[in-house]
Amino acid sequence: MAKIFPIHPKNPERICWGCDKYCPVGSLACGNGSDRTQHPVELFGDDWAEWGLDGVKPPLKPKAG
Repeated sequence: MAKIFPIHPKNPERICWGCDKYCPVGSLACGNGSDRTQHPVELFGDDWAEWGLDGVKPPLKPKAG
């Protein structure tokens, strides 16, 4: 089972977010490149998890009569 992905981690810059191992920056175990994978909050800001939630609105029902 995969770990729960934190929405707002306390110190995201200290961890590689590239897989479920969440390795410290100095000891990447998965071989996922030479650099760590950044957390979305570092790339897109604090509201990254809310993007796209209001993009699709349900269709309006036609009025009777």
